[in-house]
Amino acid sequence: MNIKIADPSVAAATAKHLLSIGAVKLSPDKPFTWASGWKSPIYCDNRMTLSYPETRSFMKEQLVSLIRKEFPGVEGIAGVATAGIPQGALLADSLDLPFCYVRSKPKDHGMENLIEGRIETGQKVVVVEDLVSTGGSSLKAVDALRGAKAQVLGMAAIFTYGFPQAEQNFVRAEVNLACLCDYESLIKVASDNGYINASHVASLGAWRTDPANWKA
Repeated sequence: MNIKIADPSVAAATAKHLLSIGAVKLSPDKPFTWASGWKSPIYCDNRMTLSYPETRSFMKEQLVSLIRKEFPGVEGIAGVATAGIPQGALLADSLDLPFCYVRSKPKDHGMENLIEGRIETGQKVVVVEDLVSTGGSSLKAVDALRGAKAQVLGMAAIFTYGFPQAEQNFVRAEVNLACLCDYESLIKVASDNGYINASHVASLGAWRTDPANWKA
């Protein structure tokens, strides 16, 4: 599997939620600057979904369904700090499963934990993210969980840009990723519903193909 997207109706509904609450902003003419330095015509902040009960419930229910379908043997949920923590906690509660979260780096005091919560040897865990770009930080969490002797079944997320680099990283790490929505689905819904015009679609497609060298 490696990277799999929910069925088209779920992907479209997810995109509509993200666009309607402003979690996704599309600005091909005045691009955003990512922390990596990339210029981007899209900014996605899925933390916004937590502020809208209807959207929050939709994401939770669809992620629960996705996990039950793709990772039926799951025994625990692990959120990736920070945005994956609330999403993961919601899912663990709905699934009646143990929850932990993985820090980006160990605490510099106290127990100096990298993983907060209990992980049992051999425990079958699904990692939860809100957003996957290249997959770098997400897969570091997988490494930490494997280091703690967990069996990582895969990862679930709300949205992925679907970069080729991400697919390569997930294949290399032997991790399956299941997402509610991807970039192509989002752009189609945005175009169909008037969030962008036809002239923007080609530019948005070019960015997706070569984000590091894209120019507005």
